[in-house]
Amino acid sequence: MADHLPLHDVHERLGARFTEVDGLLLPSGYGDVAAEHEAVRERAGLIDRSERGKIEVTGKDRATFLHGLVSNDIKGLTPGQGGESALLDVHGKVTALLVVHCLADRLLLETDRPLRETLLTTIDRYLFSERAELEDVTGASGILSVAGPAARKIVEQAVSAPVPDLAPWRHVLVAGAGAGIGGDIRVVRAEETGEEGYDLWAAPDDLARLWARLREAGAHPVGREAWDVLRVEAGVVRYGVDVDASTLLLEAPLPDAFSLNKGCYLGQEVIARITYRGHVNRKITGFRFVDRRVPPHGAPVRVDGKDVGRITSAVFSPTLGVALALGFLRREHQEPGTRAEVETGDGPLAAEVVALPFYRRTPAA
Repeated sequence: MADHLPLHDVHERLGARFTEVDGLLLPSGYGDVAAEHEAVRERAGLIDRSERGKIEVTGKDRATFLHGLVSNDIKGLTPGQGGESALLDVHGKVTALLVVHCLADRLLLETDRPLRETLLTTIDRYLFSERAELEDVTGASGILSVAGPAARKIVEQAVSAPVPDLAPWRHVLVAGAGAGIGGDIRVVRAEETGEEGYDLWAAPDDLARLWARLREAGAHPVGREAWDVLRVEAGVVRYGVDVDASTLLLEAPLPDAFSLNKGCYLGQEVIARITYRGHVNRKITGFRFVDRRVPPHGAPVRVDGKDVGRITSAVFSPTLGVALALGFLRREHQEPGTRAEVETGDGPLAAEVVALPFYRRTPAA
């Protein structure tokens, strides 16, 4: 039997349709995917992402130890900061994607739920004399994400406290008492949809009250189907869909997930050699189609009759009114405007290569 999110009953009462992902039932939608998508683009949407994996790293050597393993700068983080990173193998291929959140007394690693064990096992393998301890704390908190042009205003109303200007992945702790919530709420700046977004971390017992407060403030419930469209429009890759253990980090659109100045880490020699002396033969890029037809995952991409890539994620985009896709493409065909064909069971679809992201809201002047 599949596991449930802490707010499963709340989603059920809202009429959610559920899909099983990695042994967990998640709300795929609430009856109108187009309305859920529109809510994020026009005002604010609310999605329950409490299943996200969370690993706590403590001990006085925690930052130094992780700095020598993952692809981004960890020692340079100060409390309240965070950033994207990746755990690579020695060949520079992606073992896991993660976000590192720096707190005063610990680091929190956020990742996809199925990657928790991979991270724990792999990191522990390199732990020798360093004073660092790892613990899976996924169940200790849930995450409710709010995204859209009105997201900050809605979050402030829901938590009854101002939210300062935050760079991506910076976070602040807000007392929940003003919102009638027992514990503190960690507010993290995120941008997975191309809109201003905030991840609200709270204790499981506080999630129902926080969800209700966010809805009262005007956030519209959003399921995984609409969220997937939003993240493709924003050019955001998913592990296990677009990126996996066969993917070199530099093949993915993840420019903020690694540092070229931090010194040694797993896979660093490969990243440096490719950056300074060579190139990757393929990269994930964007494809825009001429109509609403959506190609399947893995569909081959052809230029001049030759197979030169494959589709990894494809959706119909209400924002642009056509189908869009992410996919691998050989480097000699990556120039935006290049014409390609994507093979489907019903014949080829004409496509144009497009630079990522497809959509990103321009900040108001």
